[in-house]
Amino acid sequence: MNRTVWLLGPQRRPTVQHVVRDLDPQSRIAFVTAGWQERESDDAELRDLLGGRGVNLTLHARWLDVHEQDREYGNAEREHHAAMAELRQLYLTQLDHVLQAAYAVARGKEGRPRFRDAALDDALEAVRLVDRQHLVRVRAAHDAFYAAWRPQERPAVARHRDEVRGLMADVEAVVIAGGHVGDLLTVLHLFHLEPYLPSVVLAWSAGAMALVDRVVLFHDHVPHGVAQTEVLGDGLGVVHGLVPLPHARRRLRTDDPIRMSALARRFAPARCLVLDDGVRIRLEADGSLPTGARVVTADGQVTPGETA
Repeated sequence: MNRTVWLLGPQRRPTVQHVVRDLDPQSRIAFVTAGWQERESDDAELRDLLGGRGVNLTLHARWLDVHEQDREYGNAEREHHAAMAELRQLYLTQLDHVLQAAYAVARGKEGRPRFRDAALDDALEAVRLVDRQHLVRVRAAHDAFYAAWRPQERPAVARHRDEVRGLMADVEAVVIAGGHVGDLLTVLHLFHLEPYLPSVVLAWSAGAMALVDRVVLFHDHVPHGVAQTEVLGDGLGVVHGLVPLPHARRRLRTDDPIRMSALARRFAPARCLVLDDGVRIRLEADGSLPTGARVVTADGQVTPGETA
């Protein structure tokens, strides 16, 4: 179906109301705050921004209810998440070494430039290989879990899927807020939201990240030092060829062209899209970015642009 997708910056200074005001005032809007976890129902401000016509799909509460009603499935899912955490730690160990090697080559001064450039290309390809192999293993693990437990056939899950599908039947737009991207992805996949998305989708922060093909986590400023940008897994695949970067100015070392260049080149041809405060990006009909969208370039710079 033809779909209008808006990717917004963080809503510390809300902008979502400027988008939804152009919708039919009689239309209903579904929204997802599952990334807020136990604060999912603290949605009064968002309801006001949506003009009082929003319905919360309460996906996080539904997830907890599934665990309560189907203890066997809940235990299996927790074990699966524990296994995925182990897989992630192995990946991060590999990733740290190959990324540090790439940064060391990029910062090196010895040798002829053409040799250094070739070595950097090889180092970044090693990073991409580690990313690809991790994504293959994540997909295989998820496929094995879903094949073994077939959540769509379990009554507790099926009931909530039917209810969510009913709520989505007559909405014009869906709004997906940020928060914990891992939990958000879990419930979006579990309750099978993607096939029922309406003609207008708005998302910010973790919500924007969840819409793409491949979800990338990033944070250069953490209490224990510098964390490495990592591939988490598959998103909904509504948006293609983008790596959303919410809070980019706060989370990335944008003044370090070597790290920023490695980020852009590592995920190319996907484009690293900066989604800072105040940004409103309406994707073009073919899914491409409009003029003025800010992206990280191969030389580690952020293109000048405008907030809508």
